[in-house]
Amino acid sequence: MLAQTWLVNVSLQEIAIEVIGKAGRECPADSALRTVLRGRRLLSRSDAREISRVVFSYFRWLGWLDLNKPAGVGLNRALELDQAFQEKPDSISLDELRNMAAPAWTKDVMTVPDAWLKTLQLPARLWLRSKKGQGRTLAETLGDCWIPPGAVFADAVEYQGLEDLFRTPEFQAGKFELQDIASQAVGLLCDPKPGETWWDVCAGEGGKTLHLSDLMGNKGLIWASDRAEWRLKRLKLRTARAECFNYRSVHWDGGAKLPTKTKFDGVLVDAPCSGVGTWQRNPHARWTTTAEDVAELSDVQANLLSRAALAVKPGGKLIYSVCTMTRAETEEVARAFTSTFPDFEALALPVVGDGKDQVQVAPAATRMIWPRDLGGNGMFIAGWRRTAKG
Repeated sequence: MLAQTWLVNVSLQEIAIEVIGKAGRECPADSALRTVLRGRRLLSRSDAREISRVVFSYFRWLGWLDLNKPAGVGLNRALELDQAFQEKPDSISLDELRNMAAPAWTKDVMTVPDAWLKTLQLPARLWLRSKKGQGRTLAETLGDCWIPPGAVFADAVEYQGLEDLFRTPEFQAGKFELQDIASQAVGLLCDPKPGETWWDVCAGEGGKTLHLSDLMGNKGLIWASDRAEWRLKRLKLRTARAECFNYRSVHWDGGAKLPTKTKFDGVLVDAPCSGVGTWQRNPHARWTTTAEDVAELSDVQANLLSRAALAVKPGGKLIYSVCTMTRAETEEVARAFTSTFPDFEALALPVVGDGKDQVQVAPAATRMIWPRDLGGNGMFIAGWRRTAKG
């Protein structure tokens, strides 16, 4: 339950309710949370963390709540459900999960496994990506960490502690990034080599650009583009902290005119998407995303992919990824691209999950990663190689 802590006569519960009231389609819960907490600088980090926890619990269990009742009643009910489910998952029936955990429209646009619905009701795990080859050292230094078995994700570290990681000397020195393990899988499947030239088409704030650079040993060159200048400014700050020097950033709005005439060894199109695969981490988005968003974004994705493909040199790779599982944004985009671009052949992608939710036990041209496979976001990845005749 909420801690009985008070600050300037305002309870933590009242602050959480204020955040919930500000959250909406145009103001995601995490943005509302930052705005409200920024105005209360005297809050301790533990209090801010508690407010964040209860806000996300509220939206995680929103489908069970009576919205006609005061927000405080719903908040306490959500916390009760959250605690009961974490202690005993069977306390919530499958029928309830099928009817309340996700919007009804999801059944029309994607497969909805019961295992995924269960995952949605659990707090998301916090994943870090260490510098290449330093995963175990980072885990021992930070403490309260777990590293997945095997060699594939040797640089992925799950942090289970309570420390503010942004204030640690290791973060300030660029020893690690906060990056979901499914996003790390994208970089690993790109498999860039030192000295190659890559284009991160939708680079955003640079998470995958940094990973590609690390895998390349900071050698070669990465073009990082995005349609939002402010994201590229944040990318510049992140690359400086991580000592990533083998990149150049450029604004590109996704139009027909490409930002460069360079032909690349590899192009990554980590396209904007509905984000269904992130709903465990971002439960508020379940209730603001619509089926219309899925349809509109699938057109955007197809256009980005077809335009970026022109920059792949013969023999080069084209990787497409989205953190969603809807058919229109995943298999249908990949199928349409394959039929339209005969000079691209399917690229065999190795297995990265454990196969519990997918019958994929050998290399394939596409990968659907469900949250239970790696313990992170849901992710779809497809790959092609441009043939010599291209």
